[in-house]
Amino acid sequence: MGSTSWWTRADSRALEAAIGLGLLLVGLFGVLFPVLGVTGPLPPVDTREVRLADAAQLPGVPGAVALRGTDHAELVFAAPGFADRLLLVLPELVGNLLLVAILSILLQVARTFRDSDLFAPRNAPRLLAIAIALPLRGFLVPLADMVTTDLLAAGTPAENAIRVVAEFDLTSLFLGLLVAAAAVAFRNGARLRADTEGLV
Repeated sequence: MGSTSWWTRADSRALEAAIGLGLLLVGLFGVLFPVLGVTGPLPPVDTREVRLADAAQLPGVPGAVALRGTDHAELVFAAPGFADRLLLVLPELVGNLLLVAILSILLQVARTFRDSDLFAPRNAPRLLAIAIALPLRGFLVPLADMVTTDLLAAGTPAENAIRVVAEFDLTSLFLGLLVAAAAVAFRNGARLRADTEGLV
C-alpha cells in the first residue's frame, strides 16, 4: 500500500527509533548491568524491599499524637554470595527479559508502517504474542519476587518478621486484553484487505 497523508516514512523512522532506544536502555540497565552485578564486574544488588509481618509502632501518650511506621522494610545483605546476588535480581531480570521480548516484537510491527502497511499479515500474530507476554510478565514477576524473597529470608533472623506475599499486576492483564483485541482487529483487517485485493 502507498503512504497516506497522516503517516510518513519519517514518522515510521521516529517510531522505530523510539522503540529501539527503549529496547537498548532496557537491555543495558535492566538485563546486562544486573547480570554483570551477579557475575562480579559491577557492584551487586544487596537489598530487597520486603513487607513486615507487623507494622512498627511507637507508643504515644494517651490523647497525644502517636507515630506509626509502615509495613515496608529492606532486607540488606552485607556480603551476598553468588546465589544471593542471583536471587536478588531474578524478579527484575525476568520482567526485563519479557519487556525486551515485547519491545522486539513491537519494533517488528513498527517496521511494517514504513509503507503504511498497517494490516500486514504478520502483525496479528505479533500482537497476539505481545498480548500473551504482558499478563505473563504481570504474573511471573510477583511470583518470582515472592519465591526469591522466601529463599533469601530463610534461615536468617529476619525470617519470621517478613510477610511473603505476591502482588499480581492486574493492569498488565487489562493491557493484554486490549492488545489481544487489537490483534483480532488487525487479523480481520488483513483478511478484508486480502479479499478486496482478490476482487480487483
